[in-house]
Amino acid sequence: MPGFADSFWSNDYAAGLGVLFGKLQQGTVENRQVLTIARMRAEAEDIYGQRLSEIAPAVDKIQGGFGRDDGASVRKAYEGVRTEMEDAGKNHKKIAQNIRDLVINPFSRWCDAHESRISDSQEELQGRIKTHDKQAELVKKLRSTYFNKCRLLEDLEEENKLAFQDPENSPAAAKDIPEIKVEPEITEEEEPYEIGDETYPPEKVKQILEHMLNTIKIGETKVPILGTYQNTSTGTDIVEYLQKYMGSSSVSYAERIGQDLVTHGFLRLVGNVGNTFANSSRMNYQWRPKAFEMAGIPEKKAISRTFSMPVSGSEGSDSPVVGTVTEYLAKWDVLNTSRPNETPSERMRREAREADEKYKAGVQKLDEMRCELEEAIYLHLKFLERCELDRLKAIKTVVLDFSGTISNVIPSLQSTVDNMMLYQETVQPLGDLRYLLENYRTGSFVPKVVTYENYYNKVDEQTFGVDLEARARVDRKRVPVIVTTLLTYLDHHYPDLEGDEARRGVWLHEVPLGQTHKLRAKVNNGKAPALETFAEFDIPTVASLLKLYLLELPDSLVSSHVYEIIRTIYTTPTGDGGDAARVPILQQTLSQLRLTNIATLDACMNHFTRLIDLTSADEEYIAKLATTLAPCILRPRTETSLTMEEKHAYRLVRDLFAHKDAIFNELKRMSSSQASGSVRGNQARPRAISTDESNRKTHMEERNRLLLEKAQGSRSRATSPAPGPRGHARDRSVGRPETRFPISTGLTSPTQPRHTKRTSLGPVLPKRTSLEVPDDASMGLSHPSDGNFLNGSALAAGVLAPAAPIVQAADPQVTKVENESSLEKRNSLGRSGARFSSGRRVTPATAASRRTSTPTPPPGQQPAGEAQRGVVLSDAPMDY
Repeated sequence: MPGFADSFWSNDYAAGLGVLFGKLQQGTVENRQVLTIARMRAEAEDIYGQRLSEIAPAVDKIQGGFGRDDGASVRKAYEGVRTEMEDAGKNHKKIAQNIRDLVINPFSRWCDAHESRISDSQEELQGRIKTHDKQAELVKKLRSTYFNKCRLLEDLEEENKLAFQDPENSPAAAKDIPEIKVEPEITEEEEPYEIGDETYPPEKVKQILEHMLNTIKIGETKVPILGTYQNTSTGTDIVEYLQKYMGSSSVSYAERIGQDLVTHGFLRLVGNVGNTFANSSRMNYQWRPKAFEMAGIPEKKAISRTFSMPVSGSEGSDSPVVGTVTEYLAKWDVLNTSRPNETPSERMRREAREADEKYKAGVQKLDEMRCELEEAIYLHLKFLERCELDRLKAIKTVVLDFSGTISNVIPSLQSTVDNMMLYQETVQPLGDLRYLLENYRTGSFVPKVVTYENYYNKVDEQTFGVDLEARARVDRKRVPVIVTTLLTYLDHHYPDLEGDEARRGVWLHEVPLGQTHKLRAKVNNGKAPALETFAEFDIPTVASLLKLYLLELPDSLVSSHVYEIIRTIYTTPTGDGGDAARVPILQQTLSQLRLTNIATLDACMNHFTRLIDLTSADEEYIAKLATTLAPCILRPRTETSLTMEEKHAYRLVRDLFAHKDAIFNELKRMSSSQASGSVRGNQARPRAISTDESNRKTHMEERNRLLLEKAQGSRSRATSPAPGPRGHARDRSVGRPETRFPISTGLTSPTQPRHTKRTSLGPVLPKRTSLEVPDDASMGLSHPSDGNFLNGSALAAGVLAPAAPIVQAADPQVTKVENESSLEKRNSLGRSGARFSSGRRVTPATAASRRTSTPTPPPGQQPAGEAQRGVVLSDAPMDY
């Protein structure tokens, strides 16, 4: 059963959590309802007991009754009834007190704590989601700015190419350009300063001023009308310093030194007329800029305007107003004083580079925030699941205690107690939790990675979240290096575990998401991960990293485009053939995937089937492993309430486990035959010798027909000398009619006439003998982005052999006739009286001699020159 951590995820995170918290808030209301029932029952029991206790005093007030009869039996019955009333009142009061002590007081405290836990989790997650959304919006803006800068830079460079000539080729370059020579200024030596009775060199004065400015108290002085003066000190403070540090023996000598400082321009009197220095606390002197400049201390400038907005800290950085104003002021350089020699082209390059760095940093920060948010959501979902389960158990306990308080005191209400016990038996916490998940879950955990989109389509610096084929292209491997490295590492470290149980548990162990993200951060750099990186983590974490990599792919390993086909396969009855009847249909469906996806799926299935065989795994473990791997292998394009309940991905994984060799061997054979046919159909293309245009149409039709014959297996060549009939695996149906694939795949039978005329057979494909990803330059083609099995142009060229007819004939004779007719139609192209090849006429005898001179080898044998044609999927365990 899935838990909260795998059920309440959505693309914006808030929708799934909103549904969950809505149900949890509903649970708190249910708690208050249960508490209200217990409280009102206690009050009712208390009132009932009080009224029962009032019966005896009320009847005792009646005189002349049973009090006058001393020994009558009726009196004993009366007294018994009276006593029972008193005892009943006491029992009901005891019931009320027990309900308060055992149910109301503890459950009310628990409900308050439960509500606080729910509200705290909701507030924390809402804050994190809000911060993540702000960063996502910022990344969008940074991306737009970065792309705009790059476009402006390209436009400017294009304008420069068209508008200006090369300076080396310009005739003006040969002329003499006059130069202006500026002689360096001769600095005059500064004269010494006479202060008091001493003469000080400039360096000494600098030290004295620096010490004075750091020691004397400096403030500001407000003068009416004139305003406020900065960097002022009183005369008494200056005289005190001169007596203490300058060796002034008297106040008059100190005033003399101060007057010299005024004379040399280091001080000036403010707020009074004149420029006389005096030892007075009322006299304020301002330190002139010359003093700060000579002392090498920055001058404190007055702030002419105060903005009512934060300029630093987290609030200022997050404020859009402050960010906009700061960015505007940073760009406001009218005279270009910061970079006077910068050309417009250099400025645009710098701005594009800065925008790229900001955008990249924003994406990295967003990725870190997303990981932290997912970790927090994952932990909170686990915590909230425990809280909800505890709540349901608490309600079960409350009902049990409630019934216990009554059953222990009043045996006469046993039937009522039995009913209440029956009610509490019907409370099933796990069942209620399952009902919540089945009816309100919003989606499984499938993280949506925000990848860095480089303007020039480079994916060198990231591994996770990148398209599988793009990653393999960069790695120059058919299977991405991250997948092969992880599988190889696990193969080498399985023997380190003790027992098969531990080895099987590697893939079922629930690893904390934060631990997996920690390992992900170390290998998410677009490079081949080093094995030393995995040594810091345990083996289940490494296995969890592979599952996370497959989950973060933009599309599942088995593309979501074929999800509807997979659904049709598993919802259609297979008849008497059983599970094996689905194997040809699965082969046909999986052949539509890209070669990288098939190779990666083959590598993973090799690993898992080998693990199952070597550890002798039972059926229960295989089912759990298939359930764990199902979302990693196949996911629908959009997850709905219907797809969440479907088990098609699980059944597909089980079939891949059970029929791995049959499925992938056929895929390899299909890959090899199709690729070799496309290569043979495009090699050694003859050139026209004559330039005569009179027979152009005939030559073109002959050329296209010859290429089509080569691509479809050379229909017109002589019969093979092999002992048995040779046929393609697609030339006849496999299995019973009801087990055929029920959806039309768009392929026509070779016996049916073609209603469309092909005008191009596509480019020539080079010879391929391995799973290495070729360069774009070497292939001359763009890599296919669709689900084709081959390298792009084979399907586009139309040279693949069409599929066999879907409907089989019931009568063997009819089948034989149809096969013969199809062979006749297939060989009908070889009956023309004359052919044109390379612009020359070829007679039928010459063509026949050519056909008989190169007989077709028997099935299973190939000529020496065609031993390694096409793409061959190697079934080696881990040699990628």
